[in-house]
Amino acid sequence: MAEMEEDIGDPPAGENDNDSDRDEDDRPFAWMVNDDMEEEEEEEEEEEEVDEDEQVLVSVASDFELDAPAERSGHIAVVDKNIMYVWGGYKNAQNHGFFDLYLPRNEIWTYNMESGVWAKHVTGGNLQTSMSGSCGVCVDGVLYLFGGHYSRGNTNRIYRLPLRAPSLIWEEMRDLKGLPPSSKDKLGCWVQKNRLVYFGGYGYAPHGPQRGTFEYDETSSFVFDSPGRGWNNHIHILDLETSTWSQPITTGNTPSPRAAHACATVGNRGYVFGGRYKNYRLNDLYYIDMDKWEWHEMSVPQQGPVGRSWHSFSPVSPDYIFLFGGFTTERETLSDAWLYSVTQNEWKPFKHSHTGSPRLWHTACSGPDGEVFVFGGCANNLLSHQRAAHSNELLIFNVQPKTLVRFCMEAVLQHSERLCPYWDCLPKHLLHSLKQRMAHVNTLGS
Repeated sequence: MAEMEEDIGDPPAGENDNDSDRDEDDRPFAWMVNDDMEEEEEEEEEEEEVDEDEQVLVSVASDFELDAPAERSGHIAVVDKNIMYVWGGYKNAQNHGFFDLYLPRNEIWTYNMESGVWAKHVTGGNLQTSMSGSCGVCVDGVLYLFGGHYSRGNTNRIYRLPLRAPSLIWEEMRDLKGLPPSSKDKLGCWVQKNRLVYFGGYGYAPHGPQRGTFEYDETSSFVFDSPGRGWNNHIHILDLETSTWSQPITTGNTPSPRAAHACATVGNRGYVFGGRYKNYRLNDLYYIDMDKWEWHEMSVPQQGPVGRSWHSFSPVSPDYIFLFGGFTTERETLSDAWLYSVTQNEWKPFKHSHTGSPRLWHTACSGPDGEVFVFGGCANNLLSHQRAAHSNELLIFNVQPKTLVRFCMEAVLQHSERLCPYWDCLPKHLLHSLKQRMAHVNTLGS
């Protein structure tokens, strides 16, 4: 989001000093690559404009990390089988006098949840630009990437990346039928059957008639004759079988426009929690029945999670959704975690060992053994005058009890010297998993 757009060489703009900061950023090349300025839509606007020109210069930044991805915020992460894929986002430049950098568009990192090993891959294809604030989901082994913020503003292009193919090749999805969503970032997505359902976001006003509300951000930038931006609560469906965009007619109490919210799919329900609207970061909870397209507002108790944006909301079972981190209206970066019960409509605080690791604009992916893998994000106030504390740390939350297979694996590894001669008796998939885990253990000990 535009938050990061703040120029590292100059103090970043505050929520109320967008205009003055914008004037400075009107200077040629005095832009920040962090045009994804976050949900701070106000700052996003000003910084976003800045990002546009600046990013052209720095989006080709190279990383020298060989064994782990660079620190970043505003990236995406999806899971296919036991592999987590991480793409995009932005980070600080190495020198304080330089702009923030978008991560390379042709680079994707994988994390093997069994072996605990990171690997970098170079992608091909026609992905147009590096971005942050995009929306990424995985359906049947294919990563779908929609929207985002880049050096020239927002986009509404959509790409697909088959993850199980011999080579990772981005393909832009063109010739789609129907009216697409407007150009935006910081939106959410639900997956139902073979459909991608996008909700909300922050970006340009739509072209043509669209169902829902769009509200201009009065602080948004008009530098270089760029149109202003704002929040929306639009729902757009992309049917992957017919390659068609559509908008449903919804009933019920519709959520307000918002961005930097978090979405979770549980059965036929699409849940949305929080997000930013104008100067407020919300703690409301809604779900939409994606069979009837009916909205329902769920109560959030006073002692429940506070309002936030840039958080994560991850389904971990047919009944529970895991909430972590985010950014409050008072600009506090959070490290609290909660479990929401779908059947009981109940919030419970979740105790964990990462309370000293606050995060905003991170990603969170549910693993096969009841874990949630939180990667990256910012550990301090992304909009403040201090240097953003972007992270490349992987936080693992054991949200559900370990499976019996996982307990057995750990016991076998603990007594590997004594049990290793019997490994060949195991089924091939278990033997492969054990060897991967053992390779990781040996690497850590070397």
